[in-house]
Amino acid sequence: MSVLRPLDKLPGLNTATILLVGTEDALLQQLADAMLKEDCTSELKVHLAKSLPLPSNVNRPRIDLIVFVVNLHSKHSLRNVEESLHHVDATFFLGKVSFLATGAGRESHCSIHRNTVVKLARTYRSPLLFCDLEIGDFRVTMAQRLVRMLQICAGHVPSVSALNLLSLLQSSENPSLEDL
Repeated sequence: MSVLRPLDKLPGLNTATILLVGTEDALLQQLADAMLKEDCTSELKVHLAKSLPLPSNVNRPRIDLIVFVVNLHSKHSLRNVEESLHHVDATFFLGKVSFLATGAGRESHCSIHRNTVVKLARTYRSPLLFCDLEIGDFRVTMAQRLVRMLQICAGHVPSVSALNLLSLLQSSENPSLEDL
């Protein structure tokens, strides 16, 4: 079993690489395209994968941020993300993994409850973002946010690390009993 580790490769000079993992090919491609249109001081690389593990024979760059995309209208999407998580080294969860739930705008059509994805993100102590990727303006806003997160995770923003980002994105709600 091939496990994805954050330090498998040395960082590229002024390069930031994001891996979007999810079953929604068209939506992931649209998000990737929106990200590549953003102004970025780094050379931005966006890789898409339906699931993990990635093929081991591929020569790929170091991955600075992994975003697991869950479509709230598809139980298959959630299962795919849950299975893919087993192929990620624990050190990636120190600020270099995020979850993105899409489809929350049409809650009546959801086959996955929001709380399920919230619990998944809490279990892995990773940020959870909600966005309807099908809506162009929301997709552009999410692309901007992901590019900024990626630059931080790649170490291209002075005085801010991935762990700082993780603490900034943590919910400011009162902790629940299970968190204490």
